[in-house]
Amino acid sequence: MMLRKTLASVLLCSSLLIPACKAKSADRADLIATVDKPAAEYARDQGAPSGGNAGAGSGQVAANGAYAPAQTKNDSMTGEGYQDYGKNPWVETAKDHLSTFAADVDTASYSLARRKLVEGQMPVPAGVRVEEFVNYFRYSFPTPQSDSPFSVIMDAAPSPLSPGRHIVRVGVATKAKTAQERKPANLVFLVDVSGSMQSPDKLELAKKALTTLTMNLNEGDTISLVTYAGSTRVVLPPTGAENKSKIIGALNDLVASGSTGMASGIDLAYRQAMQGVRPGAISRVIVLSDGDANVGANTHEEILKIIEGRAKEGVTLSTIGFGTGNYKDALMEQLADKGNGNSFYIDSMDEATKVFQTDLTATLEVVAKDAKFQVDFDPKLVARYRLVGYENRDIKDTDFRNDKVDAGEIGAGHQVTALYEVELTGEGKQANAPLGGVRIRHKAPNGEKATEAAYPMVGGVAASFANSSSDFRFAFATAAFADVLRGGQDAEHWSLAEIRDMAKAAAGDNAERRELVSLIEKTMTLTGRTASR
Repeated sequence: MMLRKTLASVLLCSSLLIPACKAKSADRADLIATVDKPAAEYARDQGAPSGGNAGAGSGQVAANGAYAPAQTKNDSMTGEGYQDYGKNPWVETAKDHLSTFAADVDTASYSLARRKLVEGQMPVPAGVRVEEFVNYFRYSFPTPQSDSPFSVIMDAAPSPLSPGRHIVRVGVATKAKTAQERKPANLVFLVDVSGSMQSPDKLELAKKALTTLTMNLNEGDTISLVTYAGSTRVVLPPTGAENKSKIIGALNDLVASGSTGMASGIDLAYRQAMQGVRPGAISRVIVLSDGDANVGANTHEEILKIIEGRAKEGVTLSTIGFGTGNYKDALMEQLADKGNGNSFYIDSMDEATKVFQTDLTATLEVVAKDAKFQVDFDPKLVARYRLVGYENRDIKDTDFRNDKVDAGEIGAGHQVTALYEVELTGEGKQANAPLGGVRIRHKAPNGEKATEAAYPMVGGVAASFANSSSDFRFAFATAAFADVLRGGQDAEHWSLAEIRDMAKAAAGDNAERRELVSLIEKTMTLTGRTASR
């Protein structure tokens, strides 16, 4: 998957991986001088084109005058590590009618925020990624046509929160596979057993989660178990899934102690995984950790280079996060991103069941590699737009057909939804015509040659928000809630009560959707935002 722009230009210096950077929070703040300047201003100052493709995000101005995105830093209140990618700016369609970004199906941001809210804390704004909130939930899609792996929805309706604006939804889904249809999997569990993992919500929950995964594997799947702390070791060599009791026994024997040497653990896990690389099979390393890697000779960049090289050899990597208080969200997300995998956060056994049972096939089997989306708005109808989320997935328009540029991976049965706020032209308000279309470019899971397909928007704009589908209304309520949590400029004056009511009306009897409603209400209580705000 696409390496965040940060890592291409900045060597991350944090207490995660570099011993020399083990400074107090105040000292670390001096090392990382974040400039809170809007992305559009950076683009203008540096001569870059305006719009989302300029690279949105808070950042730094280097000595040579070049703009570099914000570095990972620890939150001073929690001790946790987050990355602030800023917020996408409004783009004038006449100047740039194309919006290009990589697919994203991670969900860690939502489940981490949920845990914080349930425990009576507000999520750290930098850890709120709108797309991960929206993509946590399932929506209805038509079955993909026989000549395409994708099913695409593009619809629009007036905004209920910003008079004079409209919401555009772009949704892409792949066909689900049954457990029996899934390719055989060669999995390596890489478990952090350092002292920081001692609490019940970390190692003990990780062991239970992996037990759930093990119980849902098929004959022909294999499991290896590698641990890392002060040293690394192979606890269980490749073992067939039919030997479930042996695998679960090895998991139950794990105990937490020592410091963390993540790089050596990743290297050993990959060596185990490479033994099982074969045509027609999945090879994946699954890292389970709080991300608090505080010992190791390797820098952040060096670990990511290891992961990048192994991904090219056919071994992907996903990260599963646990715990709070020292959780390194940015590191876990970036490891999975570079490893062509997914980033999840598990706060309960319910979430473990969702990731490792309900969505297991989508979690394991990639059906579209380096997937890029390019939304093309009609300048005659759309005056300007902003993509809500996907700041760390931005791709230059000119790189859409550059197949050397890394992008996102989509699994079997995955769904990817993106939402835009738009302002229509006078003609757009009168015409009620399709506002644009979307192009999708991707490679086969083991391919290097990309294919491209275009999908036009069918139909015009709904007469009212209430007339749009329940999926549309719920997705927007979810995005609006996330935008409020992260301090989005446009969301500053949005009413949480209105967002709650929108979500509630579209939730129906779905338990996960109704849970979102409760989280919005929890936020209203924690922030003191009344029914009118």
